[in-house]
Amino acid sequence: MDDKKYPAPEDILPHRPPFLFVTRIISIDPEKGASAEYDVPHDLPILQGHFPGYPILPGVIVLEMLAQTGALAVLSREEFRGKLAYLAGIESARFRRPVRPGDTLRADIVLESMRLGVGRARGRVTMGGEEVASATILFAIQK
Repeated sequence: MDDKKYPAPEDILPHRPPFLFVTRIISIDPEKGASAEYDVPHDLPILQGHFPGYPILPGVIVLEMLAQTGALAVLSREEFRGKLAYLAGIESARFRRPVRPGDTLRADIVLESMRLGVGRARGRVTMGGEEVASATILFAIQK
């Protein structure tokens, strides 16, 4: 982790609770990618129903956290500040282990290509160095 001080995720992302799944930014390079962490709260409402008595963070939320981490990099670019980054697709998603309340996730995403406001990024989510999920994220920037 570098020693650079990064802004709060809300300073870059348009997302707000209950749909903000980045607690803190670890690193951002607008041209290359980003890393961020999410502390899964014990009182996250969706966990009441997924699953009662054995709460597990849904895989789609893990992928959303990965996508929001990618959006941190893209929306840090001068030409995209203040815009929205839309999730356009997910390829090759794999889930390796469940995520429970109290866990801290780390997402690392690398921007692979960007052309005419449409991009592709590859990333993985880990917990304690162990892979939780991985996917390729496709996105489009608001015109």
